[in-house]
Amino acid sequence: MQPGIITYSRNVFLPLTNVCHNRCSYCIFKTPVKDGCVMPKADVLSTLDLGVKSGCTEALFTFGERPGLEDGFLEYIRRYGYETILEYCYDMSLSAIEMGILPHTNAGILDYNELEWLGDVNASMGLMLETTADIPAHKNSPGKKPEVRIGMMEDAGKLKIPFTTGLLLGIGETPSDRTESLEVIESLHKRYGHIQEVIIQNFCPKEGTSMEKWPVPAKEEICDTINLAREILPDDISIQIPPNLSDASELIECGVNDLGGVSPVTIDYVNPEHPWPEIENLKNIIGKRRLEERLCIYQKYIDKGWYPERLSGLIDKLNKDIQHRSYK
Repeated sequence: MQPGIITYSRNVFLPLTNVCHNRCSYCIFKTPVKDGCVMPKADVLSTLDLGVKSGCTEALFTFGERPGLEDGFLEYIRRYGYETILEYCYDMSLSAIEMGILPHTNAGILDYNELEWLGDVNASMGLMLETTADIPAHKNSPGKKPEVRIGMMEDAGKLKIPFTTGLLLGIGETPSDRTESLEVIESLHKRYGHIQEVIIQNFCPKEGTSMEKWPVPAKEEICDTINLAREILPDDISIQIPPNLSDASELIECGVNDLGGVSPVTIDYVNPEHPWPEIENLKNIIGKRRLEERLCIYQKYIDKGWYPERLSGLIDKLNKDIQHRSYK
């Protein structure tokens, strides 16, 4: 982490489906199986095209966890010629690469073989740990069991996949749970060296959920957790906050050095009520610090060669594009 520098990635958000096998008490992303529950291929390609034309370097592919376990979903994915959502994601990742943008996938829980397979078409991948605590908000979400998520993060380390994870604050965990969660992440990184960034994300209550009147974390609570993360995690892990979910200008001083993916063309589909700040306005958020654009794969992992060979030329090109923009 270089002092005085705040980084971000210019991305495009592609929710391939909102169908999900989890039933988290705070989520509005999940929708039932129905017509239109899979993002049409034409929409994916047109969104990718718009992202490329807008200078985006990251295609964030995400979808509900294990949608194939939901009754009726397979009928819809088969209409597109695929047996699973992972096959669809793989194919759309190839399209993204061909069009000139790097895929980053957050697919929920994947096993070792699935991670290895999707890793072949991704520059980086991610999974929010959220918390190591067993909380009521996750009681109907088998994929949110801490041991399951930790196991996947460990598999990603074994496969040398540059990885993003993070904590979700205010969903029923305690301060000691947050400490434990950060210590688990630190331990994984110590063994495998693959955690490139940790998101400290505050819970935002959603109307219509059972937690719609749940209290939100105060600024001081978020700041304390950022400070805790900076104490526990090594310096080579970036600490990220989403600039659309809180007043980032008030949290930068707490030890943040990354603003994550910010899209000039798509909304935050997980938190649609919170628009992204304009990229041109990010400098106003960070004060006197220097704003630097980055790729979804951090430079140290590029230097290590932790990416599929098929991405080599594209990574070089996009790095040059970023450098060109920074000189303007």
